[in-house]
Amino acid sequence: MANNKFQFPADIADGAFPLVARLLICGIFAQGALGKIMGWQGQAQYMASRGMQPTTIPALLGIALVIEAVGVLCLVVGWQARVAAFIMFLYLGAVSVMLHNFWTLTGMSAGVMQTQFMKNVAIMGGLLMISAYGAGRWSVDGKSSG
Repeated sequence: MANNKFQFPADIADGAFPLVARLLICGIFAQGALGKIMGWQGQAQYMASRGMQPTTIPALLGIALVIEAVGVLCLVVGWQARVAAFIMFLYLGAVSVMLHNFWTLTGMSAGVMQTQFMKNVAIMGGLLMISAYGAGRWSVDGKSSG
């Protein structure tokens, strides 16, 4: 019996697709890092408006900036991508619960926050896939593994 299972060529499936996926996921984190660099005070005000303690906000923003910036660099080049993606997965989970807690809101605000929360959950799925399967052939990690 013939195998009719469709498969992409290896260069696409193992090289191009993981690279494009990493770049697409990085877009939102690069935007977040730039938002913190260019608008630190606005980010701090948003966090305060979501009930975070003003004394912890600068440290949390600093940690977030490092995770986003270093994570983007690691994912773009594909170096230590599994570890970077997993750290970003955990970070995004915490951010989602702390800043997009739609279950505490009502009306239109709840719907907007629920959308933001679910968007983050979807991104977390992509990060978990990178954690599980790596950065692919077209990456520093892929080059070093042969």
